[in-house]
Amino acid sequence: MRSYGQYCAVAKALDVVGDRWTLLIVRELTVQGPCRYTDIAHGLPGVASNLLTDRLRDLEEAGIVEREAAPPPVATTLYRLTDAGRELGPVLRALGHWGTRYMFEPTGDEVFRGAWLSFPITEFLRDRRPEDPPVTIEIDTGDDPVVIEVGAGTVSHRRGRADEPDLALRGSPPVVLGALTGKVSAAEAVVAGLEVSGDLALLTRVRPDPDGDA
Repeated sequence: MRSYGQYCAVAKALDVVGDRWTLLIVRELTVQGPCRYTDIAHGLPGVASNLLTDRLRDLEEAGIVEREAAPPPVATTLYRLTDAGRELGPVLRALGHWGTRYMFEPTGDEVFRGAWLSFPITEFLRDRRPEDPPVTIEIDTGDDPVVIEVGAGTVSHRRGRADEPDLALRGSPPVVLGALTGKVSAAEAVVAGLEVSGDLALLTRVRPDPDGDA
C-alpha cells in the first residue's frame, strides 16, 4: 500500500482507500452485505483476480474488511465490513450523490449491475404520500432486478422480484434512472425504450422535488 507521506487526515484516508477498486469493493460489501469472493468479483466486472485478492488483503490489514467462516450449507469464507468499514457508508453516499450528475451521459460501453441502484434509491427517493397505501415498484435493467418498497414514509429496496408489483419498469439503466429521478419525463422515457407495466403515476410519489431537493 503506497502512501502520500503527508500528515493530513485526507491523505491518511486516501492512503487506505484511495487505490483503484478499493472503494468499489467497499461499495459491494455495503450493497451486498457479507458475501463470497465470487460475489464481490461479480460486482466488479473488469477487475483482475490477483488485484482483487491484493485489495482485499490490504483492506483486511487496514481493519476495514474481515473474514468469517459461514456455517453449512454455505461452508465458505465470507467477507464483511468491520465497524471502521461501515463508517465509510456516508463517504460512499456523498460520492454517489455527487457523481449522479454524470450518470445521464453514459459512454455506451459501461457495465451495470442492478444492485448499484441502491445509492440513487436511498439518496434521492422519498415517500411523499405516507398516508397512501404501500406500493412496490420493480426495476429490471437486465441484471439483478430490484424491488423498491414504499410505505409509511419510508423507501426501501431489496434484490429480486415482486410477486405482484404495482409498477414494473424495464429498460436500459440511463432510461430507468432518468424516469425514477424525474430527469426525463415519463413520455420521453417510453419513447427512449422504457417498458411499463402498472401505474406509471406512482413515480410521482417517490421522485425528488422539481427544485432538486431530495
